[in-house]
Amino acid sequence: MPAGVMIPARNMPSMITGNGSVSGYGTSSGLALGQPNNMMEGQLHPLEMTQNASESEIARMRDEEFDSTNKSGSENHELGGSGDDQDPRPNKKKRYHRHTQHQIQEMEAFFKECPHPDDKQRKELGRELGLEPLQVKFWFQNKRTQMKTQHERHENTQLRTENEKLRADNMRYREALSTASCPNCGGPTAVGQMSFDEHHLRLENSRLREEIDRISAIAAKYVGKPVVNVPLLSSPALPRPFDFGSQPVTEEMYGVGDLLRSISAPSEADKPMIIELAVAAMEELVRMVQMGEPLWMTSLDGTTCMLNEEEYIRTFPSGIGPKPTGFKCEASKETTVVIMNHINLVEILMDVNQWSTVFSGIISKASTLDVLSTGVAGNYNGALQVMTAEFQVLSPLVPTRESYYVRYCKQHAEGTWAVVDVSLDTIRPSPTVRCRRRPSGCIIQEMPNGYSKVTWVEHVEVDDGGVHNLYKQLVSSGHAFGARRWVSTLDRQCERLAGLMASNIPTGDVGVITNQDGRKSMLKLAERMVISFCGGVSASTAHTWTTLSGTGADDVRVMTRKSVDDPGRPPGIVLSAATSFWLPVSPKRVFDFLRDEHSRSEWDILSNGGAVQEMAHIANGRDPGNCVSLLRVNSANSSQSNMLILQESCTDPTASFVIYAPVDIVAMNVVLNGGDPDYVALLPSGFAILPDGMTVTDVGMADSGGSSGSLLTVAFQILVDSVPTAKLSLGSVATVNNLIACTVERIKASLSCDNA
Repeated sequence: MPAGVMIPARNMPSMITGNGSVSGYGTSSGLALGQPNNMMEGQLHPLEMTQNASESEIARMRDEEFDSTNKSGSENHELGGSGDDQDPRPNKKKRYHRHTQHQIQEMEAFFKECPHPDDKQRKELGRELGLEPLQVKFWFQNKRTQMKTQHERHENTQLRTENEKLRADNMRYREALSTASCPNCGGPTAVGQMSFDEHHLRLENSRLREEIDRISAIAAKYVGKPVVNVPLLSSPALPRPFDFGSQPVTEEMYGVGDLLRSISAPSEADKPMIIELAVAAMEELVRMVQMGEPLWMTSLDGTTCMLNEEEYIRTFPSGIGPKPTGFKCEASKETTVVIMNHINLVEILMDVNQWSTVFSGIISKASTLDVLSTGVAGNYNGALQVMTAEFQVLSPLVPTRESYYVRYCKQHAEGTWAVVDVSLDTIRPSPTVRCRRRPSGCIIQEMPNGYSKVTWVEHVEVDDGGVHNLYKQLVSSGHAFGARRWVSTLDRQCERLAGLMASNIPTGDVGVITNQDGRKSMLKLAERMVISFCGGVSASTAHTWTTLSGTGADDVRVMTRKSVDDPGRPPGIVLSAATSFWLPVSPKRVFDFLRDEHSRSEWDILSNGGAVQEMAHIANGRDPGNCVSLLRVNSANSSQSNMLILQESCTDPTASFVIYAPVDIVAMNVVLNGGDPDYVALLPSGFAILPDGMTVTDVGMADSGGSSGSLLTVAFQILVDSVPTAKLSLGSVATVNNLIACTVERIKASLSCDNA
């Protein structure tokens, strides 16, 4: 077995304790899920005292059957194999002997170091003290039971004290409420004298309490007990302007969404199986990372590792079962070095909010349903989480992939960590499952100077029947959801975070923001803008797209949203429109054209032909295309005021984005001075540029002379009415439709001329 592979501890056939709770694996598994289940801990041997025995019974049993571990003169059977010991006659008096003070002291000292001695340790201790191993075994069992009883008695005392304190607080509050007076007149208060805000808050509190009770009842149905403290949906670290969860779901979304809506936290009966599955998945991931040919075959161009399915089945015959009928296998492996230490990387992967933020271009939504283990020693070693996630390509033409899985983190050696995902569909089958995650994840190895080596394995089985023909080649090649997509995104985001923390900013370039607080505020605002854009372009289950015009790839899809009381979005009715199409030029050329402020007037209709000037920028990585810019559109009409545009452009070998949003001049001045960017209203629009998957060379950034094409998604958000309760007019829809169609034609014309 390869070094570092985690296996369950020996002599541990069961993982369910006597009270039904889940016990953990041994120290080799790294799980912090309870103590090993040796001889049903908490239950006594027939020669041990029971917890429920009365004081008189305990005294009688102490005198007749075994030694008491809390007395210096404990008793035990004298074992020597004499036939007299088994004599059934009642007149035959059994022989006993007491443990000496020395024996008790030695066993007490050994118990402090090791309360669970093995057979070898019991024999050695018995030999030193002149006792039989079985006597030593019974003494340790009794001692553990005694300690457990004392611990429970102590906990009961603490809980009783807390209960009395809460009762006293409750009485004090009741008395205070009964004597409450009106702050205006000094008289007794009444509901009718409440302010409107207070009355509204009380009604809202009552509604929320009913919602909690309803969720608790649903949780109790599946888990067996109320689980009001387990969030069924995560709270994103940053606000997501595209939150369409309240809108009805239609068949326009390719029929997906039923899986995640039907999933709840796992039951107690499922947890042992989940743990076993996670342990096996970790072992498989480590072996897949370490193995080369014939399991992994290198592509003809030498850039991609492809899985040999036949060899995989021979090497891992058990797994999570055979591939479902009609599903396709997508498997890839990729290695890179990123500028982030291994501890921070593990934290990002195990925190669902950070994870979904860093990979916002791949993850449309994610949540943690249950945490089976938080890890040990103050870190994520042994952490187990049951999660759901929806993976996306930034185009409404590609259905999202929903997955219900367990994520397991383990430290294999000093500076080496592994994080693995594996689907739980075998435990809770669902007819709506269209994507299964076989063991997938990454091995993270510490490197000098704060760098880390990341080896990523992505292995899924998926029904890709709903993918549009434009994107079939890209998806089937594995570059849309594969390992290279994950590591490229991670590398780019690590560079972005490193740039955010940089303090030695060169001051020679014009427009470079050197104020550290201003840089952080502007980058935080740009990050929220990117997350908002990425969350509203794909065919996510949270969106209800309606097709307006065009046929096939030229369809323009729109959806509406009402924005109310959100400081990060302007109030009113927002109309979103998106379309995807193919261009016969490389992704790099499309990216350079769209991000260049000098060529912006060629496609940006809203700039009205005005000259665009970069006022400030922040570099986000080695590639000059990775940056955040503040642009000013100088209006050609002197009667119109100038407009500011916040833009972030980012590129990696698998995808490129140009995302922008008009911003208020006063608000941006506050941000540049280090103010809070959360109150700047944004409606982001932009472009997602992907390779068409037709080439086997550098699929992401083929040079201008290559034959590769690009898949371009154009997405706009327009505030069509500042009154949220207003009706959406057909004229507004037609205007947005014409705007996006005209933009597409301008881009095609400009790039066709360049290509010619």
